[in-house]
Amino acid sequence: MTPAARVQAAIELLDRWLASDAGMDRLLAQWGRASRYAGSGDRRAVADLVYDALRRMRSAAWVAGAEAPDGRALLRGSLMLDGTDPGALFSGGVHAPTPLNDAEAVSARPLDTAPRAVRLDLPDWLVPELSYLPETVLAPLRRRATLFLRVNTLKTDMAGARAALASDGVETKPGRLSPHCLAVSENPQRVQGSRAFQDGLVEIQDAASQAVAEFAAAQPGETVLDFCAGGGGKTLSLAASMAGQGMLYAHEISPTRLAQLPQRAARAGAQVTLVAPEDVGGLAQSCDLVLVDAPCSGSGAWARNPDAKWRLTRQGLEDLIEAQDRIMDEAAILVRPGGRLVYVTCSLIPAENDARVAAFLARSPNFLEGPAPLRLTPADGGDGFFAAMLSFDRAG
Repeated sequence: MTPAARVQAAIELLDRWLASDAGMDRLLAQWGRASRYAGSGDRRAVADLVYDALRRMRSAAWVAGAEAPDGRALLRGSLMLDGTDPGALFSGGVHAPTPLNDAEAVSARPLDTAPRAVRLDLPDWLVPELSYLPETVLAPLRRRATLFLRVNTLKTDMAGARAALASDGVETKPGRLSPHCLAVSENPQRVQGSRAFQDGLVEIQDAASQAVAEFAAAQPGETVLDFCAGGGGKTLSLAASMAGQGMLYAHEISPTRLAQLPQRAARAGAQVTLVAPEDVGGLAQSCDLVLVDAPCSGSGAWARNPDAKWRLTRQGLEDLIEAQDRIMDEAAILVRPGGRLVYVTCSLIPAENDARVAAFLARSPNFLEGPAPLRLTPADGGDGFFAAMLSFDRAG
């Protein structure tokens, strides 16, 4: 595909996204299956164009001068933000977008004259929720996120992992937020095909997510439950912290999300027992640590999943808060006296974080607040995360 053809494909994908409730990941997968002519490099390039436009949807529309943007306006504005002349790609050639008309050919509208919500690419209703954060903290959500890897200490160390990755052309440097974190600096597309990944020496995991798992401080010999395990990324981090000693359980309300965890655990050399929703009650008051990575807005990870930002509504946030309270109560029953509950979100919204911890403590007198919560923002070098440790008081 030519660069112009890639732009046209991205425009069409954005138009489909704007006209439906489907996630962009799904639309890209459908497009890839239907577009046999598109190689892996084409698919990556189109995905980059699409996600760059989604991360900066309001600012792209602003600089393009579009009040009701479509895919064409969003791509044109996104290219302007990158300093690229859209006219060179909107050429009217084969498979290329039609040439710019007179209205589209005007110079970009200065972004510094835009309202704050537009400059930060946020829905208007979310601006008050995030007003406590300076623009420099929110700005990374408008850029592509770095690919981070976690070195699996059950199998290797930092030096061994870096050498194995380098042998397949994947260059890395140490990440800031975890002693076992690597940031991929060259050839991220080669990671999943590398020997280091296939042999379980490394796992793909955001730097902040790794820091959260370490904050939970799972110890060898403990009984540990990952209550909202999702795909199991933090489960495997907990396994490494436990050094293969103790009992590690993974639970997920949607068991299909855990379908790949046994294979991933085997590759990592980790022992994990899956617990079905109907069986989790059997762990009542038996766990030294219960990690609750609660469903949330994902606002700290909008650089990776930007379409979620535009799908979130005020009612959707209220529904998430209700679910967070319910899940914390369900998980608390599983903590033994003297054990700890670690509540986690990848959110920057205080109503999902400190407010939920305060509400839980108010209705759960047997739990005490532990050390200061972990608060990470995208400006720290990873996704935004919040984690609070709560102890089940023996005396209570």
